[in-house]
Amino acid sequence: MRIFMTGASGFIGEKLTRELIDHGHQVVGLARNEESAAKIEALGAEARRGDLTDPAGLAEAAAASDGVIHLAYNHDFSRYEQSGKEDLAAIEAMLVALAGSDKPFVGTSGTGMIHKHGAIVETDSVRLEGFASARGRSEIAVIDAAGKGVRSVVVRLPQVHDTPPKGFVPRLVEIAKEKGVAAYVGDGGNRWPAVHRMDAVRLYRLAFEKATPGTTLHAVGEEGVALRAIAETIAEGLDVPTRSIPAEEVQAHFGWLGFLVGIDNLASSAITRKSMDWQPREIGMIDDMRASGYWITSAS
Repeated sequence: MRIFMTGASGFIGEKLTRELIDHGHQVVGLARNEESAAKIEALGAEARRGDLTDPAGLAEAAAASDGVIHLAYNHDFSRYEQSGKEDLAAIEAMLVALAGSDKPFVGTSGTGMIHKHGAIVETDSVRLEGFASARGRSEIAVIDAAGKGVRSVVVRLPQVHDTPPKGFVPRLVEIAKEKGVAAYVGDGGNRWPAVHRMDAVRLYRLAFEKATPGTTLHAVGEEGVALRAIAETIAEGLDVPTRSIPAEEVQAHFGWLGFLVGIDNLASSAITRKSMDWQPREIGMIDDMRASGYWITSAS
């Protein structure tokens, strides 16, 4: 199939592009600039210039495809609300272009969009309040499109790890370098779910090829890795002490990551594993951190 993919040159997208091509698909990747275009073409895909702020162009590309995988997102937390609005406009434009076609659309969200006691599951719905409000609307739009003739599904991502490292954990490494201490909140017992990049890549391909319309999938390899364990692993690598940060000091110590670092986000993928015949098989996050040296490869 001819797949239009946003974020094709990104952390997950570059590996997913190769995965799709290796399984017989063609990929047209959205490229914001010449550098991204060159990277996409080097992967064996076709580059299409554009960005998420051009809904008309995205709709045109979606209509010309056999389906869409939407990975791109502006993660500038200084404009979090605006990024959410841009993402929703982009998604709605592509979904309108696909309406009535029965073509697949795979959207992306995060396990952090759901907050509850105990493990979140695939059938838990996002609530439009607080942190989840901006991106949660996009998740709802994708699921609702299943009633409009689109084979639409959402993949919720946890912390995604691999080398070179990306995401929130490398930022914890940077903070530990800056502060001289690897910190956690309270007793550090709050947990972040995790998945290796290549396990997530396989799930995206399976979601595009065979997921049931209107469903949500969890790309979760480990249900919850304790923040204290992450901090202790960073401390081990940097040879710095660990420290518990009280609630009143969290924002000052962690900066923009302060509103996430204390969240307990235990997440299950039992439904996804059974329905998609998907079994994570790559290295776990703590072992990956030790093996790949996050403290060396993360930006200083």
